[in-house]
Amino acid sequence: MNTVWQDYIRVLHQDVVPALGCTEPIAVALASAQCRELLGELPERITVEVSPNIYKNGMGVGIPGTGMVGLPAAAAIGAVAGDPDAGLQVLKNVAPHHLPRARALLDSISVSVKEVDDPLYAEVFAEAGEATARVVICHQHTNVILKERNGQEVYCDQPQAGGDAATARPAMTLEGLVDFATHVPLADIEFMQAAVDLNSALSESGRTGDYGLKLGCMLQEQVRQGVLSDDLLTLAMRLSSAASDARMGGAMLPAMANSGSGNQGISATMPVVAAAMMVKASHERIIRAITLSHIVAIYIKSHQESLSALCAASTAAMGSGAAITWLLGGDSKAIGYCVQNMIGDVAGIICDGAKNSCSMKVSTAAAAAVKAALLANSRIRVSADDGIVAEAVDDSIANLGKLSRQGMLQTDRQIVSIMLEKQQACRSARQSGK
Repeated sequence: MNTVWQDYIRVLHQDVVPALGCTEPIAVALASAQCRELLGELPERITVEVSPNIYKNGMGVGIPGTGMVGLPAAAAIGAVAGDPDAGLQVLKNVAPHHLPRARALLDSISVSVKEVDDPLYAEVFAEAGEATARVVICHQHTNVILKERNGQEVYCDQPQAGGDAATARPAMTLEGLVDFATHVPLADIEFMQAAVDLNSALSESGRTGDYGLKLGCMLQEQVRQGVLSDDLLTLAMRLSSAASDARMGGAMLPAMANSGSGNQGISATMPVVAAAMMVKASHERIIRAITLSHIVAIYIKSHQESLSALCAASTAAMGSGAAITWLLGGDSKAIGYCVQNMIGDVAGIICDGAKNSCSMKVSTAAAAAVKAALLANSRIRVSADDGIVAEAVDDSIANLGKLSRQGMLQTDRQIVSIMLEKQQACRSARQSGK
């Protein structure tokens, strides 16, 4: 096997991993669990400081196994029951008997926004009597760069300038990724079956449980009643939205994440599963399609900030669109057309934080993937005269990255400002007894 393909496989192993719960509050829970480990006992007080983007994505999302939402809940349950060595599955051992202690700790937890350069930054300071502990995570959700006990440094791994993980990735082009996914020995990508298994289980939980907006359940019921047809578009929407419903609603099931996000992993998986079901794809074609989707999603995300005002679930679904195009018989040219079509369609969807309504954006992205694929296989593409779409698909992907990294900075600040204002208004209302 050539070394480039080996690098692609390494990237898949690195960026397609299980994650239990929304990864931004999970980063806080992990730092909190490690603070408890440093203290050797349950903290009495916890102070959390996070980047605006982590604040945005942690304000309204369900914390697995708790029935609670938000960063204070993540810090509390992380301290009480978190496994400090479990990474993105730090809350895998949470059980009902942990909840009373976590709720009792909530009044002793403060959360604030810290203006830092890194969009993915979480700092937890915990106190127990005279003892203190401090843990800092930045750049990636499990990347601990500092641990202190009683003010003394016990671990330090400060990131180097230009140390973005994306810079360590091999050079990618859409055409090269299609060649990889469709020709690499199947045995080398069999591990991608786990993405199908984990995200399908999450989708099943969302369709049968009481989570979030229950959008997946609603779409399923409308199919049963005959209001919606049971076609590829609807199937992709309901499988995807149900998985997001469960994840955002706090289900105790991991998602197979992509680029640090469970919703991105769902968006890169479930529309492809829907298409594979429709065409009765073989095991090999399913694995290759899922591999294509996830590696394309990683490629597109590598042009963007780790967290930004651009909805990453919508861009991850561009990977699904590529895979659906291929499953429906499209060639490399058609796959490029599909990605161009999706950039022309969903590039402007904003991320206003992780919350239950993310399932609506996930379903929108899933529908866009199907539409874009059908157009592409009819040899129809958004013109290079339209918006940010360029003549070459890789240039369009780069333009989308510029929108994320530069164009939406003020949008992101405004979103966080609005959310902080909302929180302050709610706090004032509670204090006034309204």
